[in-house]
Amino acid sequence: MTKPVTRPEYLREKSQIMSASEIDRTLVRLAHEIVEKNNGVQDLGLVGIQRRGVPLAQRLAKILGRIEKTNVPVGTLDITLYRDDLSTVGHHPEYRKGEMEFDIQNKNIILVDDVLYTGRTTRAALDALFDHGRPRRIQLCALIDRGHRELPIEAAFVGRKIETTQDEIVEVKLQETDSMEKVLLVERNSPGQ
Repeated sequence: MTKPVTRPEYLREKSQIMSASEIDRTLVRLAHEIVEKNNGVQDLGLVGIQRRGVPLAQRLAKILGRIEKTNVPVGTLDITLYRDDLSTVGHHPEYRKGEMEFDIQNKNIILVDDVLYTGRTTRAALDALFDHGRPRRIQLCALIDRGHRELPIEAAFVGRKIETTQDEIVEVKLQETDSMEKVLLVERNSPGQ
């Protein structure tokens, strides 16, 4: 049983972008694209950006392991203290130490996030990642690319590209973090609605 989605009253659900089965199929496709573009998974590591990038990276690693018959290491990256909007996320941001279970030095790293939007999260993730070492190459994988970039950042692997307005929000809900599995498009209500 899934718990009901609770969101502020100024937001309303507009549509469902992806179902659980669509998310699963998309991750399988992304895994095959990663294998193809990297000629296998040798020297490859996945790093998930906290919160929902982590379970996505773990799922991709399992799929890659089945495809290539080997384990692909997964690390966790908390970018809270690297954000350029730190003063707007609260007086005392919660800091979770990134767990880099493997040495990223000279590895091909796939940085995994749920939604690519302005590019600022990715920029912060790159700064945080370099504090753990110097990878040979970094590629970005995003489940959803919603456009509206403010920085020159593009994903090498994209699950789905959708057109959004500035008043819309993409909500990724995963079993591991939300006890449900879907991607929603949510819209800000106009005042007086």
